[in-house]
Amino acid sequence: MGVEKSLKKLMAVAGAAAGLSLFGLTSANAAPNPNFHIYIAYGQSNMAGNGDIVPSEDQAEAPKNFIMLASHTANASQRSGKTNQSIKTGEWYPAIPPMFHAFENLSPADYFGRAMVDSLPGVTVGIIPVAIGAVSIRAFDKDQYEAYFRGDGKDIMNWGWPKDYDNNPPGRILELAKKAKEVGVIKGFIFHQGESDGTDANWRKTVYKTYKDIIDALDLDENEVPFVAGELLQEGNNCCGSKNGGIRELKNNFKKFGLASSKGLLGNGKDPYHFGRAGVIELGRRYCSEMLKLIDKTIDPNAPAVNLVDPSQSTVPDEPPEEYGPYTEAIAIPGKVQAENYNKGGAEVAYHDESKGNEGGKLRKDDVDIYQPNMGITVGHNQKGEWLKYTVNVEADGEYGISANVSGENGTGSFVLYIDDKKIGTEIVNEGKGFDEFTTVDGGKATLTKGEHELKIEITNDWIDIDYIEFKEISSQPPIGIKNVRFDMTEAESSFSVFDMQGIKLGSFTAKGMDDAMNLVRENAKLRKQSKGVFFVRKNGSKSLTKKVVIHE
Repeated sequence: MGVEKSLKKLMAVAGAAAGLSLFGLTSANAAPNPNFHIYIAYGQSNMAGNGDIVPSEDQAEAPKNFIMLASHTANASQRSGKTNQSIKTGEWYPAIPPMFHAFENLSPADYFGRAMVDSLPGVTVGIIPVAIGAVSIRAFDKDQYEAYFRGDGKDIMNWGWPKDYDNNPPGRILELAKKAKEVGVIKGFIFHQGESDGTDANWRKTVYKTYKDIIDALDLDENEVPFVAGELLQEGNNCCGSKNGGIRELKNNFKKFGLASSKGLLGNGKDPYHFGRAGVIELGRRYCSEMLKLIDKTIDPNAPAVNLVDPSQSTVPDEPPEEYGPYTEAIAIPGKVQAENYNKGGAEVAYHDESKGNEGGKLRKDDVDIYQPNMGITVGHNQKGEWLKYTVNVEADGEYGISANVSGENGTGSFVLYIDDKKIGTEIVNEGKGFDEFTTVDGGKATLTKGEHELKIEITNDWIDIDYIEFKEISSQPPIGIKNVRFDMTEAESSFSVFDMQGIKLGSFTAKGMDDAMNLVRENAKLRKQSKGVFFVRKNGSKSLTKKVVIHE
């Protein structure tokens, strides 16, 4: 057993009281546990915790499957309510209040998490808690917090509260979130702030920025990660109920937004700013109710139970990489190569794609963008430099005509083809009729040899959507217009047949004589456009009357 494995085993046995550093070891080759839902909770004093703690109800026993990622270090004697639990920055612990600062009390995040695990059996909820009383929203803006703490927020800095976060609240959020994302899924944000600000358009813009900066840094999709804001105290002798209109307007700034109402919730009776214990608990439950409307609640029955002591022990092992090869079986040529049936093997082996994720969301779960327009499955959003590989099986030696069913708006999106790294055919360019109108475009010709080969599509210009590439064997194609050609017959007319170099009969027709038959083969317009080479004309019933016809382009 290696040192790393031995250390992890010892840490797992150590128990919840010690906590385990998320900044330390995580399982190699493992994916985050989809049943471990993590929420970022931030804001000012009401989020930090101002409700009274009742030890017998709030601290006696941590709710099952509810843990926190400590955002500051404190020993047990420092913590409000005397939880007998020391905590260390960056380690997971049972979610026993206070979560935000050692001296704080009950937060809406406490009962948000409890309500979430009650609502989603089989899910573990983790909280990343970062909040500071009395601060402006600028304290959470990575581009403004330093100037704020030097200026308007100087008094708060002197009080020492930001020191729990190394005087960098947005940096601490991001630091913890990056580590949490290794073992679970960042599912959403809960936010309570505004008493210190005007909740005007500039405030709303900054609130969104504090969220978007984190989303972008974590490489998350804001269409999938909701933001739930809580209203300020509005009942009784409150300070800030009139600002709730601005908080409600946040819905116009976010892609996925919820509002936890404070209607009917009472204050603490001591000041006009803070909710009382009952109000804190109910507000937390209302955060939960809003979040449940916005998240994907699917539970993966195959994921392991989250290890509440060390979540890194319950990540999901990555599936082994796909072995390189055909998606189902080698694609027959002649025939159609459907663009979405590129080889297995993964990025930089079977394909190269410039953008992360399947933007079309169809069929396959990698970075190739697969769409389903009204005509079927297609590979789209193709950018210059991207490529796809296919295993094909050519049935016979021969010359093949190439065409592709493609679409695009600008008439410049294009690609080229390679067989075994040798370029074939001509560049295929879309006709610029729009992405909803697919047209068949000529791709030239290629001489192919029998057997299995690797076909590669390489995008040479943005943008083109590809439905399929088709290969047709030219040498075995009957000259269009020869088969079933019928002329008015006279007594002097005879029946003739035309053959290719391999002796394959291509069709029969009538003519007044051999010279007339040869001229008909030469002059048939469709034949001249689609075929060239050497053909033989024979009068039916005669073994000797055969003539050679050479047709040039």
